[in-house]
Amino acid sequence: MRIAITGASGLIGTALTARLKADGHEPIAVVRSAPSDNEIGWSVDEQRIDDGAFDGIDAVVHLAGAGIGDKRWTDEYKKEILESRTVGTALVAQAVNEATNGPKVLLSGSAIGYYGESLDATFTETSPVGSGFLAEVCEAWESSAAPAQADGTRVAYLRTGIVLSPEGGALKKLIPLYKFGLGGKMGSGKQWQSWIHIDDEVSAIVHLLTSEVTGAVNLTAPNPVPQAGFADTMGDVLNRPTFMFTPKFAPKLVLGGELADNLLFEGQNVVPAVLEQDGFTFEHPDLDGALRDLLGK
Repeated sequence: MRIAITGASGLIGTALTARLKADGHEPIAVVRSAPSDNEIGWSVDEQRIDDGAFDGIDAVVHLAGAGIGDKRWTDEYKKEILESRTVGTALVAQAVNEATNGPKVLLSGSAIGYYGESLDATFTETSPVGSGFLAEVCEAWESSAAPAQADGTRVAYLRTGIVLSPEGGALKKLIPLYKFGLGGKMGSGKQWQSWIHIDDEVSAIVHLLTSEVTGAVNLTAPNPVPQAGFADTMGDVLNRPTFMFTPKFAPKLVLGGELADNLLFEGQNVVPAVLEQDGFTFEHPDLDGALRDLLGK
């Protein structure tokens, strides 16, 4: 298959590109810089994508968007988070519809922030949208991809959880803290963390390229854990203590209250009902085994 990927240089995009090449497919990066051979150029700021960008492309995996935790959530940056997703996704959907011999499938990024925050509820793909900024972003993000269905393209929304990889994301930042004995409970520790091993994230995307699934798909492992349980498991795997406690006020001083709450002190218990019903098998369903694999323990 010839597969166009936005966000190809990111954590997930890099791993996906390598996997597709290993499987004999032809990944084609959609890039913001001047495109080289076998690349597609685009600019979300300029609302532009190359003419005929997806002509002869079999599938599109759309992962691009401004980083949720890259900066404090000022009004300006919250606007950038939203527009980098809605405007970019609308460009992709339009290019899919205008393509000659174009994509049969669009896998469009989203996130489990769609469901909002809860300590008690368990969320599947049929759960309603929650409240809060991230829920609003995810709902608008998915709506921006929906027009790609106009010419019969199969569209699925990748509601991704916390992707675990030593190469980037949350885990890369946590490893040195835990190695120095600075890991532990954050706030109450009861907030859910719905995680997924990077290999399962990539395998799930590859699976969805050729399945018949449409609509929302939760890309999370089947066994979410409370944050305190995550900390204890990290400590066990690294053989380090986890007695450190992070009160809410400290990260809020650094990150701002809204961002700190969303990143560290709130969460949701999300299960991958659609993937499991579609016959997908997780290689790393449990956190202990996933962390031991990722950290070489």
